[in-house]
Amino acid sequence: MLKAWYSFLLCWLSLQLEANPGLKVRITQKGLDYGRRIGMELLKQEVLKETFPSWSGQESFSIVKVNYVISRLRINAVDFPESSASFIPGTGISLSVAHASATISADWKMNAWLLSKDQGGITVSVSGLFIAVIIKVSRDSTGRLSMLLHNCQTSINSVKVKLSGGSSWIYSFLSGSIEKPVHTKLNKNLCLNIKYKIQMMDAHLRKHKVLSQIDAFVQIDYSLVSSPAVFKSHMNLDLKGTVYPLGNHTDPPFVPAPFALPNKDDSMLYLGISSYFLKSASLAYYKAGAFNITMSKELATTFNLNTALFKDFVPEIALSYLTACPMLLKLMATSPPVISLNADRCILQITGCVEVFAVLPYSTTQYIFAGNLTASTRVYLTITKQKLIISLLLKRLQFSLLHSILGFSEMSLAENFLSYALQSAVIPEINDKLGKGFPLLNLAHTTLTGPVIKMNPGHLVIATDVDYKRKEGGDEDLHSHS
Repeated sequence: MLKAWYSFLLCWLSLQLEANPGLKVRITQKGLDYGRRIGMELLKQEVLKETFPSWSGQESFSIVKVNYVISRLRINAVDFPESSASFIPGTGISLSVAHASATISADWKMNAWLLSKDQGGITVSVSGLFIAVIIKVSRDSTGRLSMLLHNCQTSINSVKVKLSGGSSWIYSFLSGSIEKPVHTKLNKNLCLNIKYKIQMMDAHLRKHKVLSQIDAFVQIDYSLVSSPAVFKSHMNLDLKGTVYPLGNHTDPPFVPAPFALPNKDDSMLYLGISSYFLKSASLAYYKAGAFNITMSKELATTFNLNTALFKDFVPEIALSYLTACPMLLKLMATSPPVISLNADRCILQITGCVEVFAVLPYSTTQYIFAGNLTASTRVYLTITKQKLIISLLLKRLQFSLLHSILGFSEMSLAENFLSYALQSAVIPEINDKLGKGFPLLNLAHTTLTGPVIKMNPGHLVIATDVDYKRKEGGDEDLHSHS
């Protein structure tokens, strides 16, 4: 019996460790192919900038021993006519290049017995280059994406060496002897260079911020909750997707519910956003005080906020102040706004209270009335560049009076005024705070093209392609440094 309980406990603990994500990212084969094409172009640019260390050697020809030094190696031209990329289930990504060619130039110095020292230039033509690489992807202990070289194979069909300058005609017969060490060195160093580049990429990923500040109120945790799940047709990344108030990383009192991305591959990327992400954002903004607004005449730009304005809404207020006084409306959320995500719409309900004051001479204030209100707003979602922009539109307002120094004859008129004030001044202020948007990706020079938002019960899915445009002369990598 004890053994059975022990097995049950282990099973329960393992389930707890598999946390559901708040955000999901799927890269399809279409997205991988686009990344490969961009990557090949960037690789060409980087290869042409590469510098290589000098090397020396010795070759024997009959009774003559020749010592040589090859220096200032530089790649003048490179071509990758055939390349492919695919997912390796359970492992990562396979990349291959076939029939590649390159032209390399360098300086040479030689000396030999009975011959004087000489120097000149060398041109190396490499053709039939084949490279096959498997990159393993995983999650490191900090929740960042990690990659390492899992396997590397290279072969070179042909290396031709041509000497020029100096008395190169004397050494031209040695070109064939030099081709072999050049061939060997290139074949040996290719995988070492590839391994180094992948290590550099991994080191950059380790510096990548998983906690990103969005605005003056909140930040988002983009850390991976599990290692990437790699399948034959796509790769899934499960992100924590929790929104926190700045400086407060306490998890919300609710957890993400499981959800699935659609089984489609028409787009390069599929981004899944759960209601948990939106609920944690609502809670974070509430805790940060983003829904608390004091409306004065400076904020109410579309109308003159003073006691005379209430003549048609609450006549008792206008009659109590013979000289029109400016007014203050203090609106405070009394609980986190409730968000509901359905198949065709997203609703945010804000519950709070309002206090109304008259501003008397010398900036003293006089309390007039207070009440509870519930505002039901429609949430509109749009995508700009790499950001999800959220905006609210007031649909309905309910108001109940708590206390007043005056008698109210028509409560509905006061409700109408508050509805107008919220719609014309308060909601735009909230939208302005939300206007910076939530970053969906963190890739430099990249925009989402043709994004389509599909709402589902409990989550929404964004299907999109991406477009990468590198600035002229830019040296940045694909990851943004912001």
